[in-house]
Amino acid sequence: MVVMLSLRRFGPGAPACGVWVPGGAIETVVEPIGKREQREVIAATEQYVRQAGNVFGRRFREVPVLFDLAGRTAGMFKLVGRRGWIRYNPWIFAKYYEENLRDTVPHEVAHFIVHELYGTRGIKPHGRQWRAVMEHFGADQGVTFDLDLEGIPQRQQRTHPYRCGCRVHDVSSTRHNRVLQGVGNYRCRICGSDLSYAG
Repeated sequence: MVVMLSLRRFGPGAPACGVWVPGGAIETVVEPIGKREQREVIAATEQYVRQAGNVFGRRFREVPVLFDLAGRTAGMFKLVGRRGWIRYNPWIFAKYYEENLRDTVPHEVAHFIVHELYGTRGIKPHGRQWRAVMEHFGADQGVTFDLDLEGIPQRQQRTHPYRCGCRVHDVSSTRHNRVLQGVGNYRCRICGSDLSYAG
């Protein structure tokens, strides 16, 4: 049973609410950014795309922006085939709004611009092309952040039981799917025997 408690402020301006969990503990859960902040993030994204257009002397297509990312990642440029879009984590943006406008938005737009200019062949994700775009933006070229993510909902990946010669292992869904597709094979680090599905 989970009971929502009253709304209050948490962190640097982020809305949060307390959640009662079994055992009587109260956890603080950050609420995601609202529509107004989402519009501001989209506007900042579009501004960086226009800035890149001025720098490189061309017009870049509009990049779709989603606020559906969860877990420990603040942003991601996602590419499937020839389609690409930017995903932002609305909970991390809520807790660290200004930092993400300053750092995450240009970081992800730089990935988009590099893809539009150079494609994917032979291009490292944070290679010299990406660093050059970030320099044009005047943005920090760091690729990770070290911020407190307490109150940010975390993704929980399902695990699957696999057995070896000495124990049962919890194998992630990613690795389980690789086994099912015939592209993954895993061994126990203790006894050295192959893992087999025990579910």
